[in-house]
Amino acid sequence: MKLPWTAARAAALPEAARAAMGADRPLGWARDLRSGATVVAGTAQVYAVGPAGEVLLARPWHLVDGGSWDRDAATLTVTWVDKEAPARWRFDLDSGFPEVFRARVQASVVLVEPVELPAGTARVVVRKDLADQRLLTQAILGPGVRAADPTVRQALDAALARVREQVGLD
Repeated sequence: MKLPWTAARAAALPEAARAAMGADRPLGWARDLRSGATVVAGTAQVYAVGPAGEVLLARPWHLVDGGSWDRDAATLTVTWVDKEAPARWRFDLDSGFPEVFRARVQASVVLVEPVELPAGTARVVVRKDLADQRLLTQAILGPGVRAADPTVRQALDAALARVREQVGLD
């Protein structure tokens, strides 16, 4: 799907951000109004490049757990499956970046299965590494759920086996 603003955004991408992406192709970008960083949605990763050209963030899409757009604050908050500190970027309301961000995250999701546990919930997910199209599985624990709990581990192992079988990852 070609969004009308992506080509213009990619064409106007600052050279330092383009250089930080290597062979990855930009799909859209926006300037973080707080830090001045250029935030880029590439085909394989999301990037934040500082005003001096320093790479502040370069992470593959399959590591994004979620993103929430607060229109009133014009802020995109990104959480990560590995529990790294959330990224928060503030954009102009007309930037279009949240839409391309959402599309890239969705492109990486193949299958999601919620798992009900005695101590809470979890999700097992099959994701696609958009750099090489390889399928990966993830177990994402909800608040208060401990991976060391044998009951949790058993339920997650069973759920991971089910989703792996469904996509042919045996």
